[in-house]
Amino acid sequence: MDIAALIVWILTAGGGFVLLGTWVAKGGTRSQPAGAGSRFPPALIFGHFLLAAAGLVLWIVYVATGKNALAWIAFVLLAVVALMGFAMFARWLPSYRAAGTADGTTGPAERHFPVPVVAGHGLLAATTLVLVLLAALNVGS
Repeated sequence: MDIAALIVWILTAGGGFVLLGTWVAKGGTRSQPAGAGSRFPPALIFGHFLLAAAGLVLWIVYVATGKNALAWIAFVLLAVVALMGFAMFARWLPSYRAAGTADGTTGPAERHFPVPVVAGHGLLAATTLVLVLLAALNVGS
């Protein structure tokens, strides 16, 4: 279960890197005129990334050492990351559904997210959360 969670977590991180890279490349960190900028506060994006990365590092250490306390800390971090992810998903939906703007611009940076990557990242993240919980509970060991 530990290794399965690790593999799924790494796959989830790969999708997250694609989304983060797209957001940065499309100007998510730049100031935009009112209404044209990103709906994602940089603190939310980078906080999600940093907490997920910290949790992954703790999970790797847990897999290497077997210290159960690390599994629970990683799970709590992952739960917070998931809540942040839900907040970003809720902010992304209106951007995705919105039509292009009248002046020909394409909208906020997150409008460029590939839908399959968003869906895959979310599904893998939910799977990771369940696998990490099961591993922390020592299910299947």
